[in-house]
Amino acid sequence: MDQVDEKNSLRQQLRQVLRSMSAEQRRIKSQAACRYVIESPEFAAAKVVMVYLSMSQEVDTAAIALRAWQEGKTVAVPKVFMSDHSMLPVEIQSLDTGMKTTPVGAREPDVGQPMPIDCIDVVLVPGLGFSPTGQRIGRGGGFYDRFLAQASFGGTTCGLAFEEQVLESLPMLPHDQHLNMLITDTGYRRFHAPVSAAHRAH
Repeated sequence: MDQVDEKNSLRQQLRQVLRSMSAEQRRIKSQAACRYVIESPEFAAAKVVMVYLSMSQEVDTAAIALRAWQEGKTVAVPKVFMSDHSMLPVEIQSLDTGMKTTPVGAREPDVGQPMPIDCIDVVLVPGLGFSPTGQRIGRGGGFYDRFLAQASFGGTTCGLAFEEQVLESLPMLPHDQHLNMLITDTGYRRFHAPVSAAHRAH
């Protein structure tokens, strides 16, 4: 089995793991994971945070966005373009207004001000699976790998997941991006020195 086939097989397994979790389990675990994000020094130092708008089986990021606004931070979310599998970060000021649902069932901003990628301090990265060393396997579109590979991005990449999504190792392809840190409902894992917003120009 080559790495592509291995990845696809793992995706099926991980989707089943997520499906087997109850809504109540996801709610409790999401609250715990979000608390770890909010309490992290990376979040505290950030002026601009990019979150994803959660799908039903993902860690719910709503609490993170709300806390960011309470602390005067700017919140951006991705707007995706299927034609070239790219993402544009767009500033939002509400989780409800100005949103639309994409054909794959994800929510994204219908309108909004694009956010320069070099202004983003922390990106919360979703995925199907993660490893204890910063590897990640997504849903197969390559959106985040392309986005995070851009030379102008210098922020902290933080995977966000349930602990059930962490596997000992994952097959990695050359274009796959490693993460700086991973937060789950059980705590933090850091893989590289975090980038402090205080040391970056805006």
